[in-house]
Amino acid sequence: MRTKVSDHVLRRLREWGVEHVFGYPGDGIAALLAAWARAGDEPRFVQARHEETAAFQAVGYAKFSGRLGVCAATSGPGAIHLLNGLYDAKLDHVPVLAIIGGTNRSAMGGSYKQEVDLHTLFRDVASEFTVTVTVPEQLPNVLDRAIRTAYARRCPTAVIIPADVQELEHSAPAHEFRTTPCGPYRSDWTAIPSQESLERAAEILNSGDKVAILAGQGAAGARAEVERIAEVLGAGVAKALLGKDVLSDELPYVTGSIGLLGTRPSYELMRDCDTLLTIGSSFPYTQFLPDFGSARGVQIDIDPHMIGMRYPYEVNLVGDAKETLRRLIPMIRGAERGREWFETVCDNVRFWDEVLERRARVSADPINPEYVARALDPLLPPDAVVTSDSGSVANWYARHLTMRPGMRGSLSGTLATMGCGVPYAIGAKFAHPDRPVIALVGDGAMQMNGLAELVTAATYRDRWQDPRLVVAVWNNQDLNQVTWEMRAEGAPSFLPSQQLPDVPYAAFARSLGLTGVRVEKPEDVVSGWRTALEADGPAVVEFLTDPAVPPIPPHATWEQLEATAASILKGDADRGSVIRQGFKAKAQDFLPGRASR
Repeated sequence: MRTKVSDHVLRRLREWGVEHVFGYPGDGIAALLAAWARAGDEPRFVQARHEETAAFQAVGYAKFSGRLGVCAATSGPGAIHLLNGLYDAKLDHVPVLAIIGGTNRSAMGGSYKQEVDLHTLFRDVASEFTVTVTVPEQLPNVLDRAIRTAYARRCPTAVIIPADVQELEHSAPAHEFRTTPCGPYRSDWTAIPSQESLERAAEILNSGDKVAILAGQGAAGARAEVERIAEVLGAGVAKALLGKDVLSDELPYVTGSIGLLGTRPSYELMRDCDTLLTIGSSFPYTQFLPDFGSARGVQIDIDPHMIGMRYPYEVNLVGDAKETLRRLIPMIRGAERGREWFETVCDNVRFWDEVLERRARVSADPINPEYVARALDPLLPPDAVVTSDSGSVANWYARHLTMRPGMRGSLSGTLATMGCGVPYAIGAKFAHPDRPVIALVGDGAMQMNGLAELVTAATYRDRWQDPRLVVAVWNNQDLNQVTWEMRAEGAPSFLPSQQLPDVPYAAFARSLGLTGVRVEKPEDVVSGWRTALEADGPAVVEFLTDPAVPPIPPHATWEQLEATAASILKGDADRGSVIRQGFKAKAQDFLPGRASR
């Protein structure tokens, strides 16, 4: 049988080590689907419920495997639906390849059914590489370059293959003029800064008495080196949300997440330091970094395009975090440093943990959402993979879950899109079928994408060696993060936009043959988690939580809380309980346990 272009696409993916493609069928990729049947479903086609969630699954797979995520969609609407997931990959610097069917070449420009200008559509999201294959000889080079670019630039790329081209007989590029032969191979490489720049960085770090480190996802391969330089410098380490699993939260000098969703000790670390070392992060909120001019700065990042962006760093080290730190650490003088700063950082971390424990124990109606996350923390398996959706649940993920060695966690960082938590978790299960995966999701995100993707989880449950995929839903019938943002800006909650219908999430899971648990009382929270974590397959555990519990920013003062309360009194539908819960939560900062701050 002759080999078609569609057959060669799958063969080339296999040669690159691709094992899964997340997608949804359509006639624009009909020839590719026929090739999948001829190939015995290798690489495996994972059918999502929507092209957007297929792209999210590819992103989740790439984030948790370190390998290329691949998604596929038909022309027109299918391609359009991919965009949100691909933008998530672009903004979080994740390698993803989108394979898209296109209109037949003979119909292009004829306003044909589902004809969309795909190059214009993908010009921004896949700006590093978007190419249409028009003849078979072009295919190998286009696929290889798309994959290499995705890996090298840590970005999404797109390959568009018109439907009629997929049906053509494959013909390899010849050794002749105007052909571009290639091979499917990617060698490892490492970027290292110059010796001069390393020495300048060491001089700055050695001059500091109060050093702060900000670690992001770019430090993921340098765990031991980050620990070592922190200990030598006597530094505290704050983590960008995408770097939450880079370093263990059990280390006494790790202050946790930074930013609006971050911790008080991370805020204090940045406020009071005199030197900042940023490793593998482009954390965008400069108001949470040291005041400009108050601290000297050094940054390490492998991408010269992203370096020197957020703070007036004196030295920008372009290089791999691990190799750069290995060369920098011997230049650091640690013995001369006092321990007062380090001990203050550790003391701040201990006190904050007490505050979080007290906040989680504050009574609420019916369940305190912070307690739900706090109760999960000691129950997390040591090899757990945790995904979080966007919304108020991301606050509880950021603050209450202790990342320990061996655990993984992520969310939509820069795009902060809703609806990614459950698709991420499914992608993570295909990346690590032998590990438990837990998705933390608000009810808004669950209604957006999560309910449909429970069908995907039920469909593929038998493919995973470890059957545990737990979806936890914070059911407060409110689009809570935006509600609180409106209140903080002086606008009372607007019920027609913010109120959500009460959906029986656990019952829906049971209708699919999955485990479903509904928790309505605080005393049942722990047992609800245990039931879900011990289930013999995917499980949904639904917690009825109080929307009046505020996600208080780490820098919030009594005066700011009083100002918010004043705006709420102007007409918020839930003003009584909101004010009561806000003051109860903030009061935990001032209970006995440490000297006045």
